[in-house]
Amino acid sequence: MLKGFFKVPVPVNEPVRSYAPGTADRELLRKAIQELRSGEIDIPMYIGGKEVRSGNKVRLSPPHDHKHTLGYFHKSDAAHVEQAIQAALNAKEKWENMAWEHRASIFLKAADLIAGPYRYKLNAATMLGQSKNVFQAEIDSACEIIDFLRFNVYFMSEIYAEQPLSAPGMWNRQEWRPLEGFIYALTPFNFTAIAGNLPTSCAMMGNVVVWKPSNAQVYSANVLMEIFREAGLPDGVINLIYPSGPVAADVIFRHPDFAGIHFTGSTSVFQDIWKNIGNNIHLYKSYPRIVGETGGKDFIMVHPSADIKAVSVAISRGAFEYQGQKCSAASRAYIPESMWDKLTSMLKTDLDSMKMGGTEDFSNFINAVIDEASFDKLASYIDKAKSDVDAEIVYGGKYDKSVGYFIQPTIIRTKNPYYRTMCEELFGPVLTVYVYPDAEFEEMLDVVDKTGVYALTGSIMARDRHAIELATHKLRNAAGNFYINDKPTGAVVGQQPFGGSRASGTNDKAGSKINLLRWVSPRVIKETFVPPTDYRYPFLSEK
Repeated sequence: MLKGFFKVPVPVNEPVRSYAPGTADRELLRKAIQELRSGEIDIPMYIGGKEVRSGNKVRLSPPHDHKHTLGYFHKSDAAHVEQAIQAALNAKEKWENMAWEHRASIFLKAADLIAGPYRYKLNAATMLGQSKNVFQAEIDSACEIIDFLRFNVYFMSEIYAEQPLSAPGMWNRQEWRPLEGFIYALTPFNFTAIAGNLPTSCAMMGNVVVWKPSNAQVYSANVLMEIFREAGLPDGVINLIYPSGPVAADVIFRHPDFAGIHFTGSTSVFQDIWKNIGNNIHLYKSYPRIVGETGGKDFIMVHPSADIKAVSVAISRGAFEYQGQKCSAASRAYIPESMWDKLTSMLKTDLDSMKMGGTEDFSNFINAVIDEASFDKLASYIDKAKSDVDAEIVYGGKYDKSVGYFIQPTIIRTKNPYYRTMCEELFGPVLTVYVYPDAEFEEMLDVVDKTGVYALTGSIMARDRHAIELATHKLRNAAGNFYINDKPTGAVVGQQPFGGSRASGTNDKAGSKINLLRWVSPRVIKETFVPPTDYRYPFLSEK
C-alpha cells in the first residue's frame, strides 16, 4: 500500500447565506420546502447498509402545523437494536483498518454535498421537521454540520501527527486506535448539526456506531443518512435506528462490546445512563467512554455600565431565537434597577415586532416549540407564574396549540432570585429576570454562581472593565462557554468549542480535538535499535 504524510485542506467556517428577497438561495429553498411538503415519505432504519422496515409506523408532522403529515418512520424494537450492534461489529475490522486519509475523504465529501446539492433539502427538512426559521436552519443544518465535518477531519490529522520524543538509540511512536467495540450516539431534536456530529466524530476516528436520533429529528436525520451514504460511508459503520430509550438501553448497556456513548440531551436521562453503565461495568470488555452535553440554565448578567441597546438585543436574540430551544439559550437575566424601566420598553418594542407562525413564511421570527409535551410543560410554568406572589408576567404569557405548538415569547419578573424558573430548565421561549439594586453587583455574581445545578453558558454585559474582570473570575465555574458583551448562544466550530460542566455535561467540547481524543485509545511503541547484551550497569563496577 502506498504511503505518504498527507495534509488535509485547512478548514474555514462555512459562510452563512442570507436568503434575502431576490436571491437564488431563497427560491431554491422555497422549492425544496414545497417538494417535501407535497409528499409523504416512508423512512426506514438503516442497518448494515440495508433499509429495514418494522411496519410499526410513527407519524411525523411539522410542530407548527401538526395536522399536516410529512411521513412516517418505522419504530425499532429490541431485535433491531441487536441487529444494528452486530452490523456495526461486522463492519469494524475493515473500517478501522482503512487508511485514515480515505476515512477523511468520505466526511470531506459529505461536507461538500451539504454545502452544495443537499443544502436546500437538509435546511428544508430541518425547517419542517423541527420548526426552525430560515436563518436558524442555515446556521445549523448547513453551516455548523459542514464545519463539524471539515474541522474534525483537520483535528483528526493533527491528532495523528502528535508523536512522542525519541532518545538516541530508539524510536518512540504513538498510534491512535479506535475503541474496542461500538459507540452509541444518542442525539437531540434541536440541532441537526449535533445529530450529525455525534456519530460522525466517532466514526471518522475509526469507530463503528449505533445511532438513535430523537423522534422529533428523524425527518432530517434521514436526509443526513442519505448524504453519508452518497459520500461513500461503508455499510454498517453508522447504523440508524429508532427504538424507545428504555428498549435501546436494555440491549446496549448490557452488551460486552459497548465501548462508549456520545450524548446530547437532558441531564436526568444522562444521569440515568451513567448509573446504568456503572451498574453493568463488570459486563464490558473495557471501561466505556461517557461523553455528554446536557442541560443548561444560561444567564445574562448585566452591569449598570452596560450598553442598554446591546443588552436588549442580547436578551431578545439569546432568549427567543429558535423559541429558546437551545442548550445555550438565555433563560435567566439579572438587571440593575437603574436600567429596568427603559430596558423593558425596548424589549417590548422588539418583541411586539416579532412575527410568529410557520417556517414556510420567511417573515416569521418565532415558530413552534417541538411537540405537545413541551408545549404543555411550558404552559404549566407560565400559568403557575401568573398566580405566584413571587412572579409577574411582564410580557407575553399566551399560548395556543390549535394549529401548531405556539408559545408567545414570555418574560417573567421575579422577586425571588431562586424562584423555580430561575433554577429549573424550561427549554422554551420563557425568560425570567431578577432586578437588583445597582450597588449589589458583586453580591449578585455569587447568586448567579449558586443558582441551580447547571454550568453551560452565560454572559456578562458591561463597559466597565473592572466589572468584566470580576465577573469573568467569579463566574469561572458557572459556564463552560462564557461571553463578554454578547448573547450566550451561537458557538461556532473552530472558534468557541462548546460544552459545560456541573450538571451540564462532561465538557468534552464538541468541535475540538478534545472531543475527538475521547474516541481513540493511544498505544505507544518503543523500538530499540541496538538492545543491550549485558545486564550490568556501570555503577556495579568495582573500579
